[in-house]
Amino acid sequence: MADEMVIRAQRFINQVYGPRGVPTVAEDGRTSWNLMYALTRALQYELGISPQSDSFGPGTLSALTSKHPKLNSATMPSADFCRLIQSALYCKGYDGGEIDGLYNARVQASVTKLKADMGVNLAYPGADLTPKVFKALLTMDPYIVVNGGSSSVREVQQWLNGRYVQRADFFIIPCDGHHSRTVAKSMLLAIQYELGMADGVANGVFGPGTRTGLRGHSLSLQSTGTWVLLFSAAMILNQRNVTFGGTFNGALSTEVRAFQDFCELPITGNGDFSTWASLLVSYGDQDRRGTACDGVTKITQARADALKAAGYKYIGRYLTNPDPIGLPEKAIRPGELATIAANGLRCFPIYQTYGRAASGFTRTRGRDAALAAANAAKNHGFKEGARIFFAVDFDAYDFEITDNVIPYFQGVKEGLAMFGNPYAVGVYGPRNVCIRVGQAGLSTASFVSDMSSGFSGNYGYPLPPDWAYDQVVTINVGSGAGAINIDNNIASERDTGQGSFNTPATEKDDANFAMQYWQPLHDDISSYMVSIGYPNSSATRIFTHTQCLETIIANDALVTSLARKHHMRKALIQTSAYWEMRHYDAVDLGVDAGVTLYHTGAGASGVVPVRDSSTGIAQISGEVGIRAWNYCIDAGYTTGEILNSAVDGDIWKMWHKVNQDNAFSLTTVPLIHIWGAGGKPGGKNPPGGEKTQRIPQLDYTDEETFEILRRYQGWGDEAEAHAGKRMPLYQLFEKYNLIVRGL
Repeated sequence: MADEMVIRAQRFINQVYGPRGVPTVAEDGRTSWNLMYALTRALQYELGISPQSDSFGPGTLSALTSKHPKLNSATMPSADFCRLIQSALYCKGYDGGEIDGLYNARVQASVTKLKADMGVNLAYPGADLTPKVFKALLTMDPYIVVNGGSSSVREVQQWLNGRYVQRADFFIIPCDGHHSRTVAKSMLLAIQYELGMADGVANGVFGPGTRTGLRGHSLSLQSTGTWVLLFSAAMILNQRNVTFGGTFNGALSTEVRAFQDFCELPITGNGDFSTWASLLVSYGDQDRRGTACDGVTKITQARADALKAAGYKYIGRYLTNPDPIGLPEKAIRPGELATIAANGLRCFPIYQTYGRAASGFTRTRGRDAALAAANAAKNHGFKEGARIFFAVDFDAYDFEITDNVIPYFQGVKEGLAMFGNPYAVGVYGPRNVCIRVGQAGLSTASFVSDMSSGFSGNYGYPLPPDWAYDQVVTINVGSGAGAINIDNNIASERDTGQGSFNTPATEKDDANFAMQYWQPLHDDISSYMVSIGYPNSSATRIFTHTQCLETIIANDALVTSLARKHHMRKALIQTSAYWEMRHYDAVDLGVDAGVTLYHTGAGASGVVPVRDSSTGIAQISGEVGIRAWNYCIDAGYTTGEILNSAVDGDIWKMWHKVNQDNAFSLTTVPLIHIWGAGGKPGGKNPPGGEKTQRIPQLDYTDEETFEILRRYQGWGDEAEAHAGKRMPLYQLFEKYNLIVRGL
């Protein structure tokens, strides 16, 4: 809702400071950061600072302190300077008078109220506007409880402001009742000040000096003073139900015991170092040894011995590996789960691709991830009921959780439902991600990336109530052949992984399709294709869903033999052929007629002759067929006749085969995939050609599979988009191929 006085403030900024280089602001009566930036630039103009900046930095504060250490009716430098203050007060929700340049009783009362709300009224008594208060005035920080904030947290915020505001590097923090990164840093500064660190030394970082100092300030029953105030403040900021005060009483000790029990700390009821650490930083006391770990290294017998000797019981390992070259052992390796089980250890699966930005998280990608993760888990031998931790490995802001992460996990839920929900959903990520995904009912346990203490999603958020693993520090364990680098995790035993596994199917070649799975395969693919806009039949498409799938399964013996011959997953062949056949339309038929006319002279009137086109159930052109066959013959992947794509007769020979002979078209599909992996040498590539990758193999990663499906179509936005849609199709074919491999 527009505020008339804010509109007047905006109009004042535009009229007076717009001509002086301050960017104009919308006169909409709404407070915003842009408005605060304009006010900051206006102040810098008044202080003679050039160039102006949105930031109220050290230079602005220094100039303000030097020129105007106390602003009041007697020291106000000009009417516009006063009007600037009056405008800022209105933008902050306080009475600024008539924006008339008078620092009158109304303005003085508002400044006095502002300082009381901040908690600095004793440090800065009276109605004078001091530099640090002015700096805080030009922010969007609230100084009253907002959006369901806690009055206890506000009391802590006001106390911190009042006690430390006159220290050089301490600036006024919000008093809105919400913990945050700013409040967390202010707590560390307060600890450092009480430890005796000088201005310029205290930095708000939980470093060696702070850790050493805190070890000398353990608290117990009947402890009193400032350190108890700080400790009870830290408890309140971690959402523990205690009273802010300076005496360590029985009620506080009882709540400390509950906190220690929840965090898997030694239960002493005292304010010891480990408890201080867990209250102040997300990773807590990094010297404590957990019983869980995760890593990117294969668990061999020697490494299993080292981990057991170090007290580890639960090992997190990755289902897939987007970087098999850089991290060759990141994904679970053949025989590894058997080694884990044989040594009495347990494994919890993690699914992670490159998703290190919000753009990597959508509902569609969540569904794709669930399909891929479920297939990978079954391939490795995880039994039903295992919990897969889907990773959100970036500092997601709250709006990104709403817009991207939550929809992603909705997609995960949908994808696992397509598999009959064989696995539970866990979430790996910063605290706020874990909390919100759990609150949305989209995960059943959290694996918390607390080691990333600088993430905004870890600052100011408590440990999630459903935490299973708490990642606190990277360490080395063992020596010699048993040496291994791991992330040391605290375990709550809400999740214990699995200690026995089915026979892995990762390295098995595909087998012939079992017809008892025809109907569920038919229905799953139908449901997916309908969900992305492809009805089972269409007036614009030549073939129905059922006809396409029947064609694929009718040739299953051939597809299976091709997959085994080339040592690739048959789902690659099935996906490309099905997708292309579903897209065959009347336009394609018209172009086919043009190719026939060009090479034979036979055709109806009105047909335009065309030398070549994509054709047949796999939509392969004569030129592509020739180049793929030639490449694979030369490389020894197959045998056959070398043709020349520059010769019309050879184009027609290949085109006619892929147009008329379904078996030949299907035989050509894996050759195109092999050729695509080799960079399509000699083809119509982007400048420099496609980057080569591994020839399709049974252990292809999701990224390699995506890329090879994309290359079948070409390059560019459409090919990328279609490859993204083909990935879930690939996973659905693989779902049933995996079942059959296990029969």
